[in-house]
Amino acid sequence: MSKREVFVGREALAAGLLTKSELARWYQPLFRGVYMPKDTVTLWDRARAAWLATGRQAVVTGVAASGLYGANWVDPHTTIELISPRHARPQPGLMVRQESLAPDEITKVAGIPVVVRARAAFDLGRHLRRGEAVARLDALMRNGVFSAEDVLILAKRHPHVRGLKQLAGILPLIDGGAASPQETRLRLLYVDGGLPRPTTQVPILEGWEAVRILDLGWEEFRVGSEYDGDVHRTNRRAYVKDVRLRPKVESLGWAVDHVIKEDRDDEIIGRATRLLMSRGWKR
Repeated sequence: MSKREVFVGREALAAGLLTKSELARWYQPLFRGVYMPKDTVTLWDRARAAWLATGRQAVVTGVAASGLYGANWVDPHTTIELISPRHARPQPGLMVRQESLAPDEITKVAGIPVVVRARAAFDLGRHLRRGEAVARLDALMRNGVFSAEDVLILAKRHPHVRGLKQLAGILPLIDGGAASPQETRLRLLYVDGGLPRPTTQVPILEGWEAVRILDLGWEEFRVGSEYDGDVHRTNRRAYVKDVRLRPKVESLGWAVDHVIKEDRDDEIIGRATRLLMSRGWKR
């Protein structure tokens, strides 16, 4: 067996590639009957193992599919979601949906059958809760642009599947400029709080030079919002640079609210509302 090969145990035993004792000693099970060498397990390993565990008939979708495409913030131990034409026995870490797939909704990533980007977006937007769905779709869009129109075409092709109403409401909210799930959550908080939709990755210019790129902002009012996450706690150099830039940002006419994890939602909306109204925005 190759160093990182993921394989069906009974097939390897039948082919004489290893013995039962070698299988137990040197290999670890990923899903029922599927093994790999004892090593760090990647998302790719688990996706391939899930495909093998369902008889090589399933197609990876959902969060795992977005991770295989390279979208950020996908835990390698996330549940592998599959679409399969036949029923598969449930097991931990693997979810099988019996939904229809057209041939043009399937491709291969590193040899594994995976739904195309638009179908991944279609499934993420229907099956996840709204906030997580938007964050996952933001990450997928940031990694590689997909067309909302293509997703809507899939909705017309599959008119009776669950979650279409939520999907229709989510598609206009997708923004590939979001650089973290926290930024997505903050953007949705403003929108749901009745504020104008902010722009992502807003440059603050001095002449032609961008002295700062804000997470979110309302350029018309020169109001910005920054989520001060873990990098401000763990990276002292980045934190000091950020603090030293604040007077420059203010001198260029911008008012920026800095949001931290401990802030309550009503506090965040209230501060942004006051800043926007002080700059001329009216409800």
